[in-house]
Amino acid sequence: MGKFLGFSSFFFTLLRKILFFWVKTEVIGSEKEHLQLDPDIPVCYVLQNSSLSSRLVLEQECLRADLPSSQAPLSISGEDIRRSFFFLNKRQGQWFRKRQSPVLTPRLKQMIHEAQLNPELDIQIVPVSLLWGREPEKQKSMFKLLVSDSWSVAGRLQKFLIIMVHGRRTFMQFSKPISLRQIVNENSDDSTDAEKSEEIATRKLARVLRVHFRRVQQAILGPDLSHRRTLVNSLIHSTAVKDAIRETAKEEDISPEKVKARAIKYGDEIASNLSMSAIRFLSRILSWVWNKIYDGINIRNLETVQEIAKDHAVVYVPCHRSHIDYLLLSYLLYKNGIMVPHIAAGINLNMPVIGPLLRRGGAFFMRRSFKDNKLYATVFNEYLFQIFSKGYSVEYFVEGGRSRTGRTLQPRPGMVAMTVRSYLRNHNKPIAFIPVYVGYEKVLEGRSYLGELRGKKKQKESIFGVFKSLKNLRKSFGKVNVNFGEPIYLSKFLDQQQPHWKDQAYDSEYRPKWLNSVVNELSNKIVTHINDASSINPINMTGLILLSTSKQAMDEKILSSQMDTFSNLLKKMPYSAYMSHPDGCGKDWLEYTEEMGLISRQKQSLGDIITLEGNNATLMTYYRNNILHLYAVPALIAALFQNNAMMKREKVIFLVRSLYPYIKAELFIHWTKEEVEPIISQWIDVLVENDLLHVESDSLCRPDTGSANFVLLSVLARFIIQTIERYYISIAVLRNNGAGTITAEELEEQSTLMAQRMSMLYGLNAPEFFDKSLFRNFIANLKANGIINVDDGARLVYAERLGEIVEDAKLVLNAEMRQSVLQVTSLS
Repeated sequence: MGKFLGFSSFFFTLLRKILFFWVKTEVIGSEKEHLQLDPDIPVCYVLQNSSLSSRLVLEQECLRADLPSSQAPLSISGEDIRRSFFFLNKRQGQWFRKRQSPVLTPRLKQMIHEAQLNPELDIQIVPVSLLWGREPEKQKSMFKLLVSDSWSVAGRLQKFLIIMVHGRRTFMQFSKPISLRQIVNENSDDSTDAEKSEEIATRKLARVLRVHFRRVQQAILGPDLSHRRTLVNSLIHSTAVKDAIRETAKEEDISPEKVKARAIKYGDEIASNLSMSAIRFLSRILSWVWNKIYDGINIRNLETVQEIAKDHAVVYVPCHRSHIDYLLLSYLLYKNGIMVPHIAAGINLNMPVIGPLLRRGGAFFMRRSFKDNKLYATVFNEYLFQIFSKGYSVEYFVEGGRSRTGRTLQPRPGMVAMTVRSYLRNHNKPIAFIPVYVGYEKVLEGRSYLGELRGKKKQKESIFGVFKSLKNLRKSFGKVNVNFGEPIYLSKFLDQQQPHWKDQAYDSEYRPKWLNSVVNELSNKIVTHINDASSINPINMTGLILLSTSKQAMDEKILSSQMDTFSNLLKKMPYSAYMSHPDGCGKDWLEYTEEMGLISRQKQSLGDIITLEGNNATLMTYYRNNILHLYAVPALIAALFQNNAMMKREKVIFLVRSLYPYIKAELFIHWTKEEVEPIISQWIDVLVENDLLHVESDSLCRPDTGSANFVLLSVLARFIIQTIERYYISIAVLRNNGAGTITAEELEEQSTLMAQRMSMLYGLNAPEFFDKSLFRNFIANLKANGIINVDDGARLVYAERLGEIVEDAKLVLNAEMRQSVLQVTSLS
């Protein structure tokens, strides 16, 4: 018997080496850190389908990852089971008609039996998913049905063809171990005899494994892909599009056939044509590009996404800082065993060469506005409805366009509304929103943003612009941090907002009265969750502090020390569980930022001075704005002590609470008005603990003027001072004009011009200081909080509360700044 086993082992090894002359694998989850195997507990692997080729690949990857061998005997309770693996399904039938069927294999039964006899015995069962080619089926494609290893189960001839066609794109995923002891214990019952308990445990383990493999395949492969032409035709034959065709034909007095042809054209313009061949091609190209321009990509909280993708249609909602965003996200998902999403892209990207490639990479194209084109709107809505109904994952940018200032933009709820309406019509497949924060140390389009921030016209995307950007491949753009935020489950969200939403019937035209308010709430929650997942890096931390100095310059040692201090403050009082911090310390970060060419050094015998000069001073405002919201609350507290040596604690909390709703709305901070009071109190305690404030009886005192801690408190205050100054400008302009004299649009325009003038007079390198949209949102929030109202002539009126705000401003803004604002606005 020993000789036979030795020969068998030799033959197995020989076959494995022969197979891997052709087969190439991509493996995830095999790292020991991921599996967290207990070295004192036996390991047994489980494969879904019985196949010699699967065994060969499994053993090869176990050897590569230095994991316990799948071919080694499994020693349990003094007895050896021949191999340390088993199959969930076995081949049954005759010859070429054999097919894989669920079977409770002898090895599985033996392990359960031994665990039932020995209460101390445990085995770590590691599910291993193997896919040859990881390509979804195309509906009605006979060739794909023949050589696909997706959802169908292969016979021997088919398996041979699969290996020949897809063997060089083999995908394997190791999942975290399942405890056999836990399964057995859950089914142990004193009232049930041992044999019955054993049978129940065996069937339960088999069921758990079947569900696991199905969910993993769902996440990796996604649903079957429809042919693009089939999908477009199904849109045209939907009831909603048919009705829109009839209405359009009647309104324009043309034949329905002409309108139908137009609808087909719209469908062709919109629909993606996702191709796994194109995905693989793009993956190789992008691997090369990322290695050329980035020093690394850090991913956080991916495990949550991998779990959610097994059961949900996922809507990925990243922040939008660069055209790199959607390429990077799809690449990372694909590389980590998650099916790439269908991506909503602006029609401006449907340019020659690039457009067709993006379409094959999953992009579907949409016009910037289609409210005046009902036929197009209906076709697009129906397309999105079919995408979600089939269970595809989708990606879109809730902010609309790319942020030119580094801030998270006000959400545009159009796509969110269409998602909610689609789900109301058909909620069989659950939908989860996954917020994604993409943090760049240097954004690829940074220099073009710089021009746009200074007033240059926004450049239109073109094929020439894409080729022009290729010169950036010679530059380094540092690291990228991709943080997946807290998911939002649409069904749960609707239950909270409208508990009886499932009691209504919804069709393509029906819009419930509560839809707009719920969609707006959901959109704000999405961007807030994006901000929750922010990433601090050496660049934005350096910019945050240097831009808070009067001359944008600081002693090197003091700067590195302050970076450590402010980083530690946020570690003591974390903003959220989803944010991330950089490795190293302030000294390391400063050296790194200098290597990236974003700061300048002036040699000086008493110590080098670090400065921001020229374009870098403006560009660094972009990176600072990425993390401004993280420090908003402590910065508001610190701001109160710039003009006040002492203040009662209750007064500090009251004033910060009064300002907070406007800061929250602008920076998308997650605490509600009710939640923020204890947060303010906790931050006060942290500042006291770090000697940035002192306690005297029931009052708070700032450090001695001129001390190192006073300087720190002043820098912290300046994080937020410009925002408060901007608010003061709007209020000063409004009071200067008087109640009932100007409209909201006129106030917005005048405030923008005044801020622009102040920026020129006082050399403020912060283009968002005179950003019109920020003034617009502040005015809207003044209305929402009842500070101002609109009269019958659409002019703004205000009550005495506005005067109280002006008085409170004296506690925050120094006399020189207030006087400057009053002079510019001609307020006496």
